[in-house]
Amino acid sequence: MVTSCSTSYSRPSWWTAAVAGTAGGIAAGGAVTIGLASYALRRMLTPERDRPDNIDILDIPDPHLIPTLPVAQEKVYEPTPARPYADIPTITLRTSIDCDVPGRYGLWLDNGAGHVRIGEILDRDDVTGTVTRELLGVDSGTLRVGTARWNGYYYGGNPISSLGLPYDEITVTGPVGDLPTWVIPGATTDDPTDSDTWAVMVHGRGALRAECLRAVPTVHRLGWTTLVPAYRNDPDSPESVDRRYALGLAEWADIDAALRYAVEQGARKIVLFGWSMGGAIVLQTLARSPWAAAVDDVVLDGPVVDWYDVMRHHIHIGRLPQSLAAVARRVLRSRVATSLVGVESPLDVTETDWIGRASELAHRILIIHSVADDFVPVGPSEQLALARPDLVTYVSWTEARHTKEWNTDPARWDQVVTEFLTSPR
Repeated sequence: MVTSCSTSYSRPSWWTAAVAGTAGGIAAGGAVTIGLASYALRRMLTPERDRPDNIDILDIPDPHLIPTLPVAQEKVYEPTPARPYADIPTITLRTSIDCDVPGRYGLWLDNGAGHVRIGEILDRDDVTGTVTRELLGVDSGTLRVGTARWNGYYYGGNPISSLGLPYDEITVTGPVGDLPTWVIPGATTDDPTDSDTWAVMVHGRGALRAECLRAVPTVHRLGWTTLVPAYRNDPDSPESVDRRYALGLAEWADIDAALRYAVEQGARKIVLFGWSMGGAIVLQTLARSPWAAAVDDVVLDGPVVDWYDVMRHHIHIGRLPQSLAAVARRVLRSRVATSLVGVESPLDVTETDWIGRASELAHRILIIHSVADDFVPVGPSEQLALARPDLVTYVSWTEARHTKEWNTDPARWDQVVTEFLTSPR
């Protein structure tokens, strides 16, 4: 075994960051509160370009025992009681809020140049503060003791390097320019246009297209074509004028362009997938896009159903006055938002409240959301299902963190989604 090398990582809260270093109380509605709300909103809406390492790798196998991928060689290990994991390559990490969770995940190596896939937890040591997990394989780069960055997607490449599935890299022209997009044909053909059913997948805030790869095999087995577009302000995409996220209120136009492309290529039925903010983008697309009539079904994973609820949640965990949420909402939808927050035009988060807008929904929607989601609370998803039981199917997970339902139980995720997509209308 190779041993050595500290970093404790916690998921950022924009609202906690807004008051870091401040002392004393806050007078709600005053100039200080407006300033704090504006600062937090700016952090919330600004894409993160700097992604520092947040995981310490303390122990790895000898190099000749480290499994390598492609996926055709990936093994699923099943430890036995007699020999808990004697023959399983393992990796030991310093315990953190991310790496001490069940499921399959990834690690970015060397600032994203390399990638490793890791599996279930095999051992915890509370005394040393370490966790030992399965080492499922190295996609690229060199695994070594040191630091790495957590990858919640599990996959870290493109469709062929991650899944062994051929694909085309195209561009879809949207309002801000050419958007890089993966096109993956279904299992029965090499030609994407052979299928008249397409899935369009939308990743979440600050994520990459690779976030969507977990769902691609489900669609691929059904024989459908998959389209995975980037959208504005992604690292590989054109930036918006203000270089700010718009909570789905502008990004929907990029997905509208992807729908148009799919229809032009012969799609007659479209399934929209969305994760986290991608869910908010999907819901805006359904309401605004002229191509929404081509959409039959929708699958949302850990979606933002109401941005105001998300803001209140982060204010709560930041132990800040709840009145700060109302101030932030007023700032964001006022004309001063352009100067205080840096957005090109005001944003009205009430337009993202789909409990209040439930009567406008017209598509079948499957929502998968964990009650343990610590970033986007599950409450609005549950409420939307109660408000529209005729259209919305809600399936709960118990232990998964934000958008990690697949990671903790991929077989169940695949079954739930497949049954929904193939069930009679």
